[in-house]
Amino acid sequence: MSADFRERIVKRVARELRDGDYVNLGIGVPTLVANYIPAGIDITLHSENGMLGVGPYPRDDEVDANLINAGKETVTEKAGCSYFSSADSFAMVRGGHIDLTVLGALQVDEEGNLANWMIPGKMVKGMGGAMDLVAGAKRVIVAMEHTTKGGGHKILKRCTLPMTGLQVVHTIITELAVIDVTPNGLLLREIVADTTVADVQAATGARLMIAESLGVLV
Repeated sequence: MSADFRERIVKRVARELRDGDYVNLGIGVPTLVANYIPAGIDITLHSENGMLGVGPYPRDDEVDANLINAGKETVTEKAGCSYFSSADSFAMVRGGHIDLTVLGALQVDEEGNLANWMIPGKMVKGMGGAMDLVAGAKRVIVAMEHTTKGGGHKILKRCTLPMTGLQVVHTIITELAVIDVTPNGLLLREIVADTTVADVQAATGARLMIAESLGVLV
């Protein structure tokens, strides 16, 4: 994924944050959201390795090798940051105390089913906390590239890879579009200015409903 696409996705995800939210950011592109929190929005970032109050990535003079997120990347701490065991961290997740989780995906389908932890026949490093997070968080946003590297569909009528969670995804944000998962299917809410609805539909393996007031993804 190009740097421009990553930035577009994470900036748009950041606009979904609500003041007072407790938020978990998944490994990879979602972690970048921490650098784009809008002014006036106060959120608390949770990391499943046992940190509450995660700050943005550190400058070179701020790096502390003891402060890492679940992806083993160095981070900073906000005032009031607290530390605890991984067991306590997952108790927060399983207890429904996380308002929003943002994670990547291999596939998402029109029912909001999510597949993001393995491709059969390929090495699996582990499922991480995704299964707990999508089951326990109040809202789930998928932040990902719209298609595979070969141009194949990642948004489908039905996931074909092993599932992470069933009917758990609320919103999909890609470099092309913002799509909500609704009881009636996938609702196209925003598209980038340099594309068309037809282009987004062609890149999507499920039927898209079009919002009455289709917005521009910036």
